[in-house]
Amino acid sequence: MTSTKNFAPFAQRMQQEGLPDIVVKTFEYYYTQLVEGQTGMIAETEIEPVESLPDAEAFSSELADAGQAALAQTVLLKLNGGLGTSMGLDQAKSLLMVKHDLSFLDIIAQQAMQTDIPLVLMNSFVTRDDSLAALDKYPDLQGEIPLDFLQHKIPKITQADFSPVVWSDDPHLEWCPPGHGDIYTALVTSGMLDTLLAAGYKYAFVSNSDNLGAVMDTAILGHFVQNDLPFMMEVADRTEADKKGGHLAQRPDGQLILRESAQCPSDDMDSFQDVSRHKYFNTNNLWLNLPALKAMLQAKDNILGLPMIRNSKTVDPRDRDSTPVHQLETAMGSAIGIFQGAGAIRVPRTRFAPVKTTEDLLAIRSDAYILTDDYHIIGNPQRTRDQIVISLDSAYYKLIDDMEARFPHGAPSLIDCERLTVTGDVIFGSDVVLKGAVQIINESDEQRPVDAGAVIEGEKVL
Repeated sequence: MTSTKNFAPFAQRMQQEGLPDIVVKTFEYYYTQLVEGQTGMIAETEIEPVESLPDAEAFSSELADAGQAALAQTVLLKLNGGLGTSMGLDQAKSLLMVKHDLSFLDIIAQQAMQTDIPLVLMNSFVTRDDSLAALDKYPDLQGEIPLDFLQHKIPKITQADFSPVVWSDDPHLEWCPPGHGDIYTALVTSGMLDTLLAAGYKYAFVSNSDNLGAVMDTAILGHFVQNDLPFMMEVADRTEADKKGGHLAQRPDGQLILRESAQCPSDDMDSFQDVSRHKYFNTNNLWLNLPALKAMLQAKDNILGLPMIRNSKTVDPRDRDSTPVHQLETAMGSAIGIFQGAGAIRVPRTRFAPVKTTEDLLAIRSDAYILTDDYHIIGNPQRTRDQIVISLDSAYYKLIDDMEARFPHGAPSLIDCERLTVTGDVIFGSDVVLKGAVQIINESDEQRPVDAGAVIEGEKVL
């Protein structure tokens, strides 16, 4: 382990913040790797591609029946720690309105109640209060299982000397989240894992709160249960648009692993981004066998030993001249490499529909998508085109407030639109209809309108 002298300032700082000993020891585990020069890299020579997987689109009705029988032992676990700062938000991203005056969290709550299973959020300190307040309107969610547990925080590390960074301008910036791999530690320290097990729950379906495609699927649950898997990852076919994201691979002994871009040596990046070689990407929809997780944590003294991800940043991400730091993270999907016999399945792209940008949000708010009676967001069946591609001028539309100010009447009709590109400052009137491949251009310094009721197909210069 590290010398006591090197790590003592970190331990003291974390203890002062009231962080549990398990969190301190876990951070020390990764800090040791960092100061010893480990990078967490996974070379192409160490892995092999995954050629084929069980296909969820071919699962039988018998598996769905098995999953239905296991629902009573299953919980819906949503990662809800993000603020959506990239869109200019200062509250939980899941509180954004998505459809019919319903937020992500409203829709997730309705999905949980439809399937009659407990909903559990992994919140952060900055999302907890607002999110729990938003769920007050759903008394049916209140039960023996608490509605949430908290993820932890860890210190940022000065690159120059591996000391705890000090940033008096904003001491909050001295801390960072440890990545969603912290879910396993937080399940232990919060007591949530033991609470679930004591109440008879065996399975957890885990996904991001901004991915409304991640709905309960009894056939997938049935496959997980019948094969008695300790851990399972949903993956989807990788396209050119996904080549920079993490991919599934396997070791020579057949053990599945996840490799993120931050874990790929620069010399191997061409292979990493070859979607014909590494065909599957991680949707971050995961299935946990809770008794197996408990046994693994006990065997490892509560430190799973997930692969380290070292992110090099500045202490103030908005100030490139601020102190360079290391942020140590882990990915929850990388647990697939820890559990012997862990599995993966191929799922359709519809189960991966995260909202990461205002462009994603505009598409979902439009008539290109509908909200079904069972609270699933799906592509409008009346659409004759494939997935819509939207590109909005980042100078005017990147932040949610700016985007909404330019669509004051809501999203235009996109049901017959395959591509929308907006260049310049444009404000949209009511009842605008866009068809085919649309390009709207305003090259002036002044905001220009698209008139109410306009029907646009092709290029429109304002």
